[in-house]
Amino acid sequence: MRWCAGWRHLVVKIVAETERLRLRTWNDDDEFRFFEVMNTPAVMRWLGGKQTAEEWSAGYQRLRRYQRDYGFTFWIVERKADRQILGFCGLKRANAPGADALAGEVEVGWRLREDAWGRGYAKEAAIASLDLAFGRFGARQVVAVTAAGNAPSQGLMKRLGMQRRCELDFVDQRFAVDHDVNPQVVFTIEATEWPVARELALDSSRRS
Repeated sequence: MRWCAGWRHLVVKIVAETERLRLRTWNDDDEFRFFEVMNTPAVMRWLGGKQTAEEWSAGYQRLRRYQRDYGFTFWIVERKADRQILGFCGLKRANAPGADALAGEVEVGWRLREDAWGRGYAKEAAIASLDLAFGRFGARQVVAVTAAGNAPSQGLMKRLGMQRRCELDFVDQRFAVDHDVNPQVVFTIEATEWPVARELALDSSRRS
């Protein structure tokens, strides 16, 4: 991890770098910048719908607390070439209402802007995040959750080598049972499985 003072108001930490991306901590300017590019109907479809500024501000503060309390969060994903914010990707402790069986597990997650879809950015950032989960943070297992209808997100979970765990599916109690968000489906991967899964994921990226 290294420091960078190239952003105003707060020195940020570079958490990981890939060929095209930089994962970094949040700064004060990011709250508005992220909301501006990410709060669209398409991006938020499987996340409960577009947010108010107040709802996003509360979410932003939670992300900052995760970094403070656990040493990880859903970090900013920034494209190296132009420093554009593409979204977030990273780790948190699973805490969705209704997901009691997952509470406290390390969860990997991502959210990218529409014009970043289909370019392999989410996979690139997720591999870096899983490397951190099983390396620096010593996770035994990592979970991922998404709406049952969100086929693209589930597809990425499979390409990362994660396994579907139907017995862990749950209803997110923040939303009605028949909301697009529900039910939430669960995938997991063990630390012992990640080295092989990682190589397969990287190999498929090289061939695509």
